[in-house]
Amino acid sequence: MRRIMLLNPKGGCGKTTLATNLASHYALQGKPVVLADFDVQGSSMDWLQARPASRPPVQGIAVGKEELLLPHSNGVMIMDAPAATHGKLLKRHIKLAHTVIIPVLPSPMDIRAATRFIEELLLVGRVSRERTRIAVVANRVRERTLIFHALQRFLESLGIPFIATLRDTQNYIHAAEQGLGIFELAPSQVAADLQQWRPLLAWLESRGSVPRKKKDRR
Repeated sequence: MRRIMLLNPKGGCGKTTLATNLASHYALQGKPVVLADFDVQGSSMDWLQARPASRPPVQGIAVGKEELLLPHSNGVMIMDAPAATHGKLLKRHIKLAHTVIIPVLPSPMDIRAATRFIEELLLVGRVSRERTRIAVVANRVRERTLIFHALQRFLESLGIPFIATLRDTQNYIHAAEQGLGIFELAPSQVAADLQQWRPLLAWLESRGSVPRKKKDRR
């Protein structure tokens, strides 16, 4: 089972928004999807509670309340990790993932926090070609601002994939309120957002987003 983890250096970066939207995307493709919520706030599980029974199913696991199993199947597990995870806990989380996505907001505080967090993440040692792949997403962006250009320069300087830029829009809030993903709203309403998601989804489907060793994948 493909395992994708959402991590961020501080709370409020949109980690759960990316996790739930990825879960809905893969569910729409007809794949078995598990959404594992490691965060004590349980925001991903709240999203699942609101999800209509008529929509493609997503299985939820509240990690900490129930055992996390790593099944071998052709599905996808999306892992919503706790915000600001560090040290030994960060190492344990990274061992579970094939791919790590880090959302970063366009603010000086978030850029500084992301710098320290990514440095620690790289030192964990599993973020490598053979073990875990990492990419960054700029989230809640207003492109015609000076801080966005500062964020863009920062992300491009990291030497790791800067995959996508997602705009600041109420569409994500409207989708979350209904237990849906951006891909399940009216296409005319979210056309600009779907366009912004394409680079991230294409990267996730590429060989560059998965480790070379695939012993635990069937």
